Amino acid sequence: MSSNTRKHSEFSRRDFMRSAAALGGAAMIGGLWSAPARAAGGALETKKAKLGFIALTDAAPLFVADEKGFFAKHGMTEVEVLKQSSWGTTRDNLVLGSARNGIDGAHILTPMPYLIASGAMTANNVQVPMYILARLNLAGQCISVGNEYKDLKVGTDASAFRAALAAKRASGKPVNAAMTFPGGTHDMWIRYWLAAGGIDPTRDISTIVVPPAQMVANMKVGSMDTFCVCEPWNRQLINQGIGYTANTTGELWHNHPEKAFAMRADYVDANPNATKALLKAVMEAQMFCEDPANREEVARICAKRRWINAPFEDIVDRMRGDFDYGTGRVVENSPQQMRYWKDQASYPFQSHDLWFLTENIRWGYLPQDFDMKGWVAKVNREDLWRQAAQELGVAASDIPASTSRGLETFFDGKVFDPANPMAYLDSLAIKTMRG
Repeated sequence: MSSNTRKHSEFSRRDFMRSAAALGGAAMIGGLWSAPARAAGGALETKKAKLGFIALTDAAPLFVADEKGFFAKHGMTEVEVLKQSSWGTTRDNLVLGSARNGIDGAHILTPMPYLIASGAMTANNVQVPMYILARLNLAGQCISVGNEYKDLKVGTDASAFRAALAAKRASGKPVNAAMTFPGGTHDMWIRYWLAAGGIDPTRDISTIVVPPAQMVANMKVGSMDTFCVCEPWNRQLINQGIGYTANTTGELWHNHPEKAFAMRADYVDANPNATKALLKAVMEAQMFCEDPANREEVARICAKRRWINAPFEDIVDRMRGDFDYGTGRVVENSPQQMRYWKDQASYPFQSHDLWFLTENIRWGYLPQDFDMKGWVAKVNREDLWRQAAQELGVAASDIPASTSRGLETFFDGKVFDPANPMAYLDSLAIKTMRG
């Protein structure tokens, strides 16, 4: 692993375990939260906001909202969209807040607002109240494998990969799976995939943290055997002849929730009208990104130095929904392509947040008595999304009737019922639970 990767290793599993041990259940919720914002319309309280992003294509709605003038259209004329070097940097800047030269909100891994708000992954377990305001996208991530395993053509079934990893490990060589942040979405996808193939991600392979933009360089020097990240880094891996795509994460769970648009609760509570203006700008940008006629333009925007700073050729194919897996398999207009607006992609279903919290309990990042429903009620502000959608004139068909999307079925046949998360958890053979 490069020194730069070690520098950005973010938050070790040991740190997470110490944090989780310090957390209780419902008792940790009270005390820091202001009354939720219930704006009834009116003037903007501010025209300013500092929003962070990581160089990934699912941050495109923020790039587009800036470049196409959607923030300004809704009166938010002093919005700064600021690149973060890693998810750990995003966390640290959210903890600081803009008043201390940090940020007010961000393009973020969906579980992170909970891990920040509960103090599970902040220094000294400091709780920083956060709200999830929207989902930025569905699906569109990938699990990639190095060319060392090219003959296996690993896909959703990891059983052959399991045997190859076991042989490598038996020879005394390290085996590593890289993700972008402990307890984050990429961590959840690669752990789920490995475990479904009989590979214990805690015991059979070392799980390491690598910032997204450093994945390809680290695979090139042999730091990992597999990784999970968003685009354009999976496609770039293929274009550079270093590895291939084993699966798109939508193949593991069709139209799964991915990134969120989240903000510090104190910003939202102090600026409810400005928050709705930001939300409306992001929603319009999501609609723009979804339109197939705009996909090439969105790819060109993403490629710019100020945003992702990657070759257009590494971005455009998968932005259009076309997937060359690098193994001879090619899928055009894939049903698993990233969704920004279609299929209610923007609405932050509370049931999806519940799944992520359940998986964080599964892997020991949160204690078993963590009050999942209590935290969802605090952090998930789908009510503000609905207000913004109605003011924006969003079609009724794009506004869900329920806060739950219902039963979710995974590629291995497991079913998550939001009404009974523990039954799902009990059905999983491989897990690392903490008291």
